[in-house]
Amino acid sequence: MENTRHTLKDVQKRVDQYISQFKEGYFSPLALMARLSEETGELAREINHYHGEKPKKVTEKENTVEEEVGDMIFVLACLANSLEFDLSDSFEKSMQKFETRDKNRWTKKEEEDNHGN
Repeated sequence: MENTRHTLKDVQKRVDQYISQFKEGYFSPLALMARLSEETGELAREINHYHGEKPKKVTEKENTVEEEVGDMIFVLACLANSLEFDLSDSFEKSMQKFETRDKNRWTKKEEEDNHGN
C-alpha cells in the first residue's frame, strides 16, 4: 500500500472521483448518517476486541481500528461532499471551539515538558 499523505481536500476530491463514476451518486444525508453510525459500531467492536474485555471469536474476520477509522473518514467525506462543505473548514471551526472554550478545562503539562526538557 502506498504511504501517501493526503490533505482533507485531497480526501474529499478522491472520494468524489470515486463516487462520480456511479450513476447512483452520493447517498442521501440520512443514509450517510446511518452508514456513519454503522461504521462507528464497527470501530467500537474492534476497540472492544483489542482493548476491551471481549476477545474476537476465532471465526471472526481480522479488522483493525485503523481500517475502521478509514471507513469513517470515507463516509464523512461523502457526507461533506454531498452537502457541499469543506472538511478542513469544519475541522478549523471545531479546533477554534476547543482551543477557546476548553483551553483551561484540563491540567496542562508543565512548560518544560512541552519543550522536551
